[in-house]
Amino acid sequence: MVSDTPSILYVLGDGIGPEITRASISVIDAAIEKAYGGNKKIEWIEVSAGEEAEKKIGKRLPDETLESIKEHRLLFKGPLETPVGKGFRSLNVTIRLMMDLYANIRPVKYFKGLESPLRNPEKVDLVVFRENTDDLYTGIEWQAQSEEAGRLRAFLNDSLGVKVSDDSGIGIKPISKMKTQRITRMAIKYALQNKRRSVTIMHKGNIMKYTEGAFREWAYETAISEFRNDIVTEEELYSKYNGTMPSGKLLINDRIADNMFQQVIAKPGLYDVILAPNLNGDYISDAAGALIGDIGVLGSANIGDTGGMFEAVHGTAPKYAGKNVANPAGMIKAGTLMLEFIGWTEAKDIIDKALDKAISAKKVTQDIARFMNVEPLGTKEFAETLVGFIKE
Repeated sequence: MVSDTPSILYVLGDGIGPEITRASISVIDAAIEKAYGGNKKIEWIEVSAGEEAEKKIGKRLPDETLESIKEHRLLFKGPLETPVGKGFRSLNVTIRLMMDLYANIRPVKYFKGLESPLRNPEKVDLVVFRENTDDLYTGIEWQAQSEEAGRLRAFLNDSLGVKVSDDSGIGIKPISKMKTQRITRMAIKYALQNKRRSVTIMHKGNIMKYTEGAFREWAYETAISEFRNDIVTEEELYSKYNGTMPSGKLLINDRIADNMFQQVIAKPGLYDVILAPNLNGDYISDAAGALIGDIGVLGSANIGDTGGMFEAVHGTAPKYAGKNVANPAGMIKAGTLMLEFIGWTEAKDIIDKALDKAISAKKVTQDIARFMNVEPLGTKEFAETLVGFIKE
């Protein structure tokens, strides 16, 4: 249930975040005005997080921001830095776990005009469903020389007969049946509602049998027990249907992770919705972004049963901060996912059409302009161009 004037939080972010977030909000607002003629409007509320919050308050994720997120349940978030090797957890992970945003959804579709390494990039039209709250990203780990790592190594050796060398850091990889079932359920429902062709379970179950192997088994179990009349497994496709997909059915198959990478490069047209545990999902969505030529145009949705956080797939790119050169398309696409989440699909469609027009007309920022041999637009000017197309 969404009002005509919902309050939505936003974080400007670190690095290029403030520029691309402000630019994206201007495009989103223009599309809402065009679609609904003033009858609907977002009330944007800024909250503090990241480097600026640390400078002002001494915390990268202030308590006040956390409370606002819990209350409003919707967050449009610019990229936030997570320093490598430092002692605090990713702010993204913290927010995902706090709000139980268990599905990270990353659509990857080719834009005509992008410089892709593929011969036929138009075949790339994927949606990655990445489980968000399990796996190594839970951050259960200890430094090699910490007391906790020593105690855990001793327990593994003494109680379980598992020898871990004394100079090893240790991380724990939990994969839950319940969490696997709910992300599978969401992916299959999405595929059926959007008339997709298949859902491919990506895993490394041949090696990690009781975590990623279990992810595979529980995903198949959920598909068969809850969607029996709508799905066909790959095994059934050949044993019952001689390799011909029955009309109106959704194919459920699986691929081992390393094979999935070469398959999605060599045969992208065979894959549609990809369902993966947390770490695999992160890898494959970035790899898929490279197939279309620019990860900078990708957005992602972090969705749970009671809220969502929407962000670009890329990071903070600090060397471009403040230079008005960054591409805001990833944040804008995150905005379209947010609009879709709240049911404002008319505004989403308007933005998608404006992006297509801009790229086709070679009105693009420097990351794409260098491949098109055209003069680039700045971040702000690109947003203004999109607003102009929206108002036509």
